[in-house]
This record gives sequence, C-alpha cells and structure tokens, in this order.
Amino acid sequence: MSMPHVLLSAAVSLDGCLDTRPGEDRLLLSSEEDFRRVDSERASSDAVLVGAGTLRADDPRLRVRSRAPQAYPLKVTVTRSGDLDPAWRFWHHGGRKAVYAVGARAYARASAAVGGLAEVYEVAEGDDAAWEAVLRHLHTLGVRRLMVEGGGQVHTQLLQQGLADELQLAVAPLLVGQPDAPRMLGPGLYPGGPLHRLTLVETRPVGDVVLLRYALNRRPGTDGRATAADLAWLAEACALAAACPPSRTAFSVGAVVVGADGQELARGHSREGGDPHVHAEESALAKLAGDPRLPGATVYSSLEPCGRRASRPRPCAQWIIDSGVRRVVTAWREPDTFVVAAAGAELLQASGVTVVEIARYADAAMRPNAHLLSS
Repeated sequence: MSMPHVLLSAAVSLDGCLDTRPGEDRLLLSSEEDFRRVDSERASSDAVLVGAGTLRADDPRLRVRSRAPQAYPLKVTVTRSGDLDPAWRFWHHGGRKAVYAVGARAYARASAAVGGLAEVYEVAEGDDAAWEAVLRHLHTLGVRRLMVEGGGQVHTQLLQQGLADELQLAVAPLLVGQPDAPRMLGPGLYPGGPLHRLTLVETRPVGDVVLLRYALNRRPGTDGRATAADLAWLAEACALAAACPPSRTAFSVGAVVVGADGQELARGHSREGGDPHVHAEESALAKLAGDPRLPGATVYSSLEPCGRRASRPRPCAQWIIDSGVRRVVTAWREPDTFVVAAAGAELLQASGVTVVEIARYADAAMRPNAHLLSS
C-alpha cells in the first residue's frame, strides 16, 4: 500500500527552539509573510496533521484563510492517551477531522471525548508500526500530500523512522537560549547517521525569516504537484544544461530519468557524444530502451521536450511517449526561436503524460541559452 508525500513544517529560532520554556507566553517565530506562506502550503495539502500534545499546549485552529471552510484539507491528530478536549478550537474550525488513537484504551477514550466531532480510528500499538499505519490509512482516504506541523516529538519520530519526504524550516532571527525550551528535534538515530547530509533544494527570505527547504528522499512525485525531490532532480537537469558543449544554433538542455524508487536511471544532455543533433531527453532515454522501470519513472528536463523537430523525425515528446514514461517535470517552455509552436507539453498531455512546470528554475534553464534568446 502507498503513503502520502509527507512534508514536515516548523518555525524555529536560530538555536533550534520551537518556543520558550513551558509556562511562558507563546513565542511568535513566523513573520506575517511567513504566515501567508504556511497558509498556501496548507491550502495545497490534502491533510494537515498535528500531534495531540500540540493541541493540548497551543489549542490551534489550523485555519486556511485561502480556502472556504468546506474546502479545508482534512485536519488530523494522533494520540496515545486518548485525552482529548472537545472544547479545543481544532474541532470547531474548518471541515473534516480525523483522530488516530494508538491502542484500544486510547481509542475508547478518544471516541468518548470527540466521537461526535471527528472520525476516530484505532491504530495498533508499537512505535515502529503506528506511524506507518497512520500514513497508509490516510492514503486510502485520498490524502496524497500531508503537511505535518508538529510538535517536536512528531517531527522526530517521522524523521527517525524515515517516513518524511520534505522538511521546511522557517528560521527566525531570535535566540531563545533556555535549556528547557522545546526543540524542533530530539536525540536519537536518524537515517544515514550524523554524517548524512540532506539535500537543500531552496533557500529564500520570507519577511525577516529564512525558509530552508530540504528533500529527505529522492523519490519523484506522482502527480501534478511538485515535491522537494522534484526540485532537487530538476536542479540537476539544469546543471547538466549549463555543462553542455556550446552551440550557436541549438539549445543547451539537460535531462535526468529517475525511477519511482528515487534512483537515477539515466541522464543526457544536448550534443552528448559529439553529435550536434542529439537532444537531452533522446540521449537519456536511448540508454534505457525496453527498461521495465520506465512506466513508473519521471523525466526531468530543463526545457520543455520538443514537439516538433527539424533535425530528426522523432521529437523528444514522442521519445517520452514511446518509452512509457507517464510524468515529466520541466523548468521552461520552449520558445519559438527555432520551431514555431513546438507544443511538446500539449503532445505529452494528449497522450496521458502528466507535465509539471516549475517556473522558479526557468532562469537556471535559460542561462546557458541567453545568447540564443537575445539574437
């Protein structure tokens, strides 16, 4: 069974704290601009999850300002005690709610407390199995993108069990300095150990905080929404474009083919092997002829795969369709510099291929081709 794409989201101080020590006034870490960013992330998710401890400590509403209440994502909490207060604001704002109670005792208590306010599901006890069971069940409910907003214990468990796909940290220009202040992550064993470096795919200021976005695994997305892994692989395709042999008459493009398990299958770039007519996607896919992994793979291309081509009869969009690949991620639509109305994306979509465009990488894709665009 499948699981959703899991995004961990938190705001922290420069010294990694989520708040000041218990009993003190709530510390506001996010700026107004960052609140709007978080609202957008909630709106693009199918479900938003917080642990029962966070509900107990902060009583959040988890509003989504950009959606009508009836269109809210599913709001989810997980409890090991079943000690839930029906007066919490969480239950009385937005649309559907779900509770996952770990163990029969927690299930009985949660059902008695909030059974009229939420769907309550029982999860078998066991630290190694509970979270995986929650995620698999959420997938059966139609959740494909899950945003997890804490608290620290929830983030720690999901990271340590290798169940998170993406981490977004908003780092505020504050130093808490209290040894008993709650922190984003607790001690323990994390996948890869202390020497494992995460993949940073984005960093940008949001008001007076800095957003850091990491890909925690390299599995491609599965639908029309871009994931952190998609950003990381598309960045590699753009880097390949920048390393192409120069040309005054053809675009420089990079392409990477990635399997459903996040393993790179092949890569290619324009004019690879010294052939002035070879295109990036053509080069990569020619290395994988008949590979049974292709129907589950994603092609990352710095430029929209061509739909028409002067140099050879088969354009790159047709190469992709013929290969069986069902998903393409690109940074930049092909301009009509050489071929009018290339329409590669339209050709792919007409054949049932999902096309995802990530415009934030357009500048990186255009850079090695600037001389062609200005001519």
